[in-house]
Amino acid sequence: MSRRTASVTRRAVLGAAVAGAAASAPAPAHAEANRMSAEAIDGVAAGLEDDLIALRRDLHAHPEGPGEEERTAGIVAERLAAAGLEVTTGVGGHGVVGVLRGRGRGRTVAYRADMDAVPVQDQIDGTAAPAHLCGHDLHTAIGVGVAQVLARLRRRLRGTVVSVFQPAEESLEGARAMIEDGALDLACPEEIHALHCGPFPVGAFAVNPGVGLPGQDRGSVAVAGADAAGRAARLAAEIGALATVSQPQGPADLERLIADVQVPDGPLAEFVNIRARVGEPDDAGRVTVEVSSRCWPEERYTDVRADVDRIAAAYGDAVVDFPADPFPAMVCPEREAHALRRHLKRALGPESVAVMHASIPFSGEDFALFLDRIPGTFTFLGVEAPGAGIATSYPHFGTFDPDERAIGHGVRAMAGWLAERADR
Repeated sequence: MSRRTASVTRRAVLGAAVAGAAASAPAPAHAEANRMSAEAIDGVAAGLEDDLIALRRDLHAHPEGPGEEERTAGIVAERLAAAGLEVTTGVGGHGVVGVLRGRGRGRTVAYRADMDAVPVQDQIDGTAAPAHLCGHDLHTAIGVGVAQVLARLRRRLRGTVVSVFQPAEESLEGARAMIEDGALDLACPEEIHALHCGPFPVGAFAVNPGVGLPGQDRGSVAVAGADAAGRAARLAAEIGALATVSQPQGPADLERLIADVQVPDGPLAEFVNIRARVGEPDDAGRVTVEVSSRCWPEERYTDVRADVDRIAAAYGDAVVDFPADPFPAMVCPEREAHALRRHLKRALGPESVAVMHASIPFSGEDFALFLDRIPGTFTFLGVEAPGAGIATSYPHFGTFDPDERAIGHGVRAMAGWLAERADR
């Protein structure tokens, strides 16, 4: 592993002088007056907002697919070092970890932002190249902004905040690579938090107590013999019929989906989302049906595999192969999600926070692997501009065009939340 660690407290680049001045200002006379306040966070965040929007636009213009985030990681590392964080690069590929130690005693908490763009094969009516159609450019700008805000208010920060910038989320490889390369060992956070762009009004948030996003299972069925292509097509149709949900086809379907996930014990409390794609014949005339499924709850994968076996058995010499366990679902702990909901309601008002009671069937998230190690939260940040329509705020669609004002909302919300969680 190639790794560079920098501990920077004074640098005359990228605003470091301002950050250093804020950190060295005299402390108030009373300890309580020195606590982090929403007003202090808002004031610093407001001064950074234009720069963070410019950062997002730069990243948007230079998208890098999973595992290719070298330029993005370099910009992130430079900005974190300039803010005074201890920066480690090359973690699990192009991952970057920054550690900010407050002036008071407290807990260690982490914040994760993903950096990669959506590859062509994962876009819906998108482009001919990787593109930021999932909002990771906003996520990166927000993560940088959170680190900068807390660094400028370091004298008021109790505890330690770890900023984790992750590559290769879209390929579900980056979280595992960073964890295996010691990302969580650099400062040993007790919990970890993240935001993701979502189809909610700009400035609104949605928490996920006890739910989250499904994992994914992949397998194949090889069909040989006479009329292998025709039999494979029929087999794929039978497997596809196991699905209990259908891909959204337009704005009305998307609106219904987002309404359904907010219904307790509603239509998406359990689901099977399964696809079966027929490949080209190989040299021996065999045709392979590639099977991909997302289920909730995770126990459904066992039933789906059994159903695929049963269907394939009727095709004689068809060979079923599921080579690995399903990728795990991301399940958000209830206690932390409800604590975040209360925090956001206090900070933003009760109408600014929605609760998701079910999982979106068509999206996965390798933040699941971080939450398997330590508790935390994964929250949707509304990015839909007034009157813009839901298709502009639903990730992976070619029409994805988030309202950049969400960056400021995300920075304020997460800086306050992390400061509160560290000061416990």
